[in-house]
Amino acid sequence: MADRPLYKRVLLKVSGEALMGGQSFGVDVSVADRIAADIAEVCALGVQIGVVIGGGNIFRGVAVASCGGDRVTGDHMGMLATAINSLALRTSLTRIGIEAVVLSAIAMPHICESFSQRKAMAYLNVGRVVIFAGGTGNPFFTTDSAAALRAAEIGADVLLKGTQVDGIYSADPKKYPDAKRFHHLAHNDLVKRGLSVMDTTAVTLSMENHIPIIVYSIHEKGGFANVLKGKGRFTIVSDHYT
Repeated sequence: MADRPLYKRVLLKVSGEALMGGQSFGVDVSVADRIAADIAEVCALGVQIGVVIGGGNIFRGVAVASCGGDRVTGDHMGMLATAINSLALRTSLTRIGIEAVVLSAIAMPHICESFSQRKAMAYLNVGRVVIFAGGTGNPFFTTDSAAALRAAEIGADVLLKGTQVDGIYSADPKKYPDAKRFHHLAHNDLVKRGLSVMDTTAVTLSMENHIPIIVYSIHEKGGFANVLKGKGRFTIVSDHYT
């Protein structure tokens, strides 16, 4: 019983930076392959999986605005970066025999399919991994907010965020070795404590839809499957946790 997953349908949020590996830019194929292997392990457990990937390894829309450019244009460029990362992950998944589809919030019919909630549900129900590209399709919203939105739309049991560290800490553990790691927090705690794990919109959307958030290290091999079984090191954000 302990090895059975605690959730049937999940949304995994992966940062674009996670795909860089040791590089300073772009996609490290070996990292994409490892993340794909972790996803395949969870697929084998019978879990339905949606994925949202950021684009920070290629481009950040806020970078344009910080230099006096147009934020809307910058965010559109960032959405294209998420599409590149989504295609890279799909390639890694199909290479190991996992059927995956990319659904984009921005219409790109020659590259991938356009998102609709009904289409996403249909693919999930037949066991395909669904990768959501293009963020929410609107400027001024992060891919964290996109992850929370897609999680709500597909009725996900949990939203997992794969990060650089194994949970939520009181401060950056790489800078402050004595930082406290939390095992459980309420959604409101993230806002009250000023913990920059996800933006306020994403946290609020998850809270309003009663979707717990699990934060774990994306770099730990097999970590995805472990946290779904309640094992390993992670932080769970939920107002109702036992």
